[in-house]
Amino acid sequence: MPQTIQLQEFVTGRDPSATPVASLIVLHGLGTEGSDFVPLLRHMDLSAVGPVRCVFPDAPTRTMSFNGTDMHAWYDAAPPAASRHASQPADEAGLRASQRLVQTLIEREQAQGMPSERIVLMGFSQGAVLALQTGLRAHQRLAAIVALSGYLPLGARTLQMESNIANQRLPIFLAHGQQDEVVAIDRARAARTVLQVMGHLVDWHLYDMGHEVSDAELADISAWLTGVLSVV
Repeated sequence: MPQTIQLQEFVTGRDPSATPVASLIVLHGLGTEGSDFVPLLRHMDLSAVGPVRCVFPDAPTRTMSFNGTDMHAWYDAAPPAASRHASQPADEAGLRASQRLVQTLIEREQAQGMPSERIVLMGFSQGAVLALQTGLRAHQRLAAIVALSGYLPLGARTLQMESNIANQRLPIFLAHGQQDEVVAIDRARAARTVLQVMGHLVDWHLYDMGHEVSDAELADISAWLTGVLSVV
């Protein structure tokens, strides 16, 4: 890989040495780490799929321009009040650099013998933005994208120009909290519309929560991924 990245991983099921039948790359949100999602994923029931390798990378540490603090972030962010309804990311260069980094993680899974059609990108907040940014442009056919509390970062026209034909009609689980105080729900609804117009298979979910991940959401993701991965 061209850039060093810290990550954790585990294989679901009772036997950690079992050969995985799918891979789930999980991208965290601003200011957290990959390890923060490990306990959440351990509560997901993917037993009907078989052993799944879950990969949790840490975003690079960068100085946030809005507060001068070093944080794990996939790209620089504007102040929360300004970014909630923003139509463009504060740091397109950083976003595209992280896109390349996640692309190397996809290729890493392939190098370990996982067909790209069995690889899922899943992300929360900034991680959801990056999952959509990368997955829709990947030159390998992926299994699916799970985007939680995120949005499309570069607009519909840019996405239409850059989308890869390999991932047409991609299954996408798109979810958002009805009281999200960080990413306005209208941005998620706009993403849903664009993705549906482009022909992607969007499964849209709303939850009675803020900018977070709920048990109900994880249960729905488990059921949805089980269905997707059973037919891929």
